[in-house]
Amino acid sequence: MTIAYGWRAGFGSDALDALHAAGFDRPPEGIDWLARVERHSLGWVCARLRERLVGFVNVAWDGGAHAFILDTVVAPDVRGRGVGTGLVRVATDGARAAGCRWLHVDYEAGLAGFYQKACGFTPTAAGLVAL
Repeated sequence: MTIAYGWRAGFGSDALDALHAAGFDRPPEGIDWLARVERHSLGWVCARLRERLVGFVNVAWDGGAHAFILDTVVAPDVRGRGVGTGLVRVATDGARAAGCRWLHVDYEAGLAGFYQKACGFTPTAAGLVAL
């Protein structure tokens, strides 16, 4: 299985909405993902198996030293094959090339092994307010 990764790669909003729906086990929401990332993000990474979008990660930022991993998703049928790790690696490289000094990620406890062991993140204290 050869996966092609692309920093700021083109994608269709419908394809990403379908990937998010499958990846997060919810119905499609009709989000214009392309407009969203173009407006708010430093970059994003698309993973493709042939022409099919099988992975995505968004890299938001503060316009300076801090970038943030959001919306990491891998198609259920290709999980466990390194696609997520590849997405985060390319996102890390993109943020570094843009001059960011820190890459942050929030994750649920069940994803600690992925983000800490597979991707090299160090756990930190953080806060959250539900809005």
